[in-house]
Amino acid sequence: MHAMDMLRSIAAISWLLLCGYTRAAPLAERQIPSGVPQYILDYAPYVWLEPEEQFFPSDISAQLVNTRPAVDGEAVEGAPSPLTLENLDQLNGVGEVWLTANNDWTAGPTWTRGAQPNMDGKTEGAMSAAVIIHENDNNTVDAFYFYFYAYNQGNEVLGQELGTHLGDWEHSMVRFVDGQPESAWLSAHASGGAFTYSALEKLQGRAVIYSAKGSHANYATSGSHDHTIPGLPLEAGLLNDFTGKGTLWDPVQSAYFYTVSFPEDADETDSSVPTFTSFDGSPTAWLYFTGHWGDDTLPEDDPRQADLFGSKKFTGGPTGPRDKKLNRGEVCPEGAVPVCDVRGFLPPGS
Repeated sequence: MHAMDMLRSIAAISWLLLCGYTRAAPLAERQIPSGVPQYILDYAPYVWLEPEEQFFPSDISAQLVNTRPAVDGEAVEGAPSPLTLENLDQLNGVGEVWLTANNDWTAGPTWTRGAQPNMDGKTEGAMSAAVIIHENDNNTVDAFYFYFYAYNQGNEVLGQELGTHLGDWEHSMVRFVDGQPESAWLSAHASGGAFTYSALEKLQGRAVIYSAKGSHANYATSGSHDHTIPGLPLEAGLLNDFTGKGTLWDPVQSAYFYTVSFPEDADETDSSVPTFTSFDGSPTAWLYFTGHWGDDTLPEDDPRQADLFGSKKFTGGPTGPRDKKLNRGEVCPEGAVPVCDVRGFLPPGS
């Protein structure tokens, strides 16, 4: 190669890296279970992780290795040992269970850092996502793409970090009609946003969403996002998420795949009656677990705890996918927003 051509090639590669480019593995290279509808993969969202992200997608089962079940701060007697994705549901019925860290989790130990996706967008050695498919009536299918992070780092308000917790479940949902993507829901804290699928940014024909630094809330655009009042973004607020093109993650490359069904008379608010079925024999017991995927809120007298206007620095971990209203009438989960406005455009801060 001529010296000048080599310099041009190096410059081009450098430019792509600076722009956050990463190649994504074609569908043929993904180890997807047989029977998963092709359109679920063809339109599965990519996720841009923020450039300064420190807490990456995490292996779901690793959370059980690094925690122990507790109720009211006391270890659960007779709990399965070891605790696995195959027996996690055995903790149901013993009280409000919190998967409590085996060591001090508040400083973000190594095991909470997750697995940074490689150049193909895959979290090597970490099953960090789950795809749950629900068939509705009228040829409508909702595909839930769940994203797991071992650690949620809260936002800063007046110099004080608030809302940090162990364990973090986020999701996007794509509604398909006759196999075509019609609309999508992006979870963000206790709320989120709904968009037509066509309005979302695309990469290789697939929607692109942005995961906020630390909190991992999902947004449709890069930049700053106020979430002081859930469901009502302001131009300037106290609580702000930040998104950008850092590392590109392709969650379906390291995901479990399931279907979920409900009795005919079940409504959206009834989370006690789902039936989960795996496409390839992957564990399902963990999906029935009703407890929390992290520690309880630290008590006020704990020296690590802090308070600002009644909001805590270290809060309790979330419950899992079964509580994310998988049996929806509208694209938006009930109670998440005042009105389910499915936007056909991307306003600033969305």
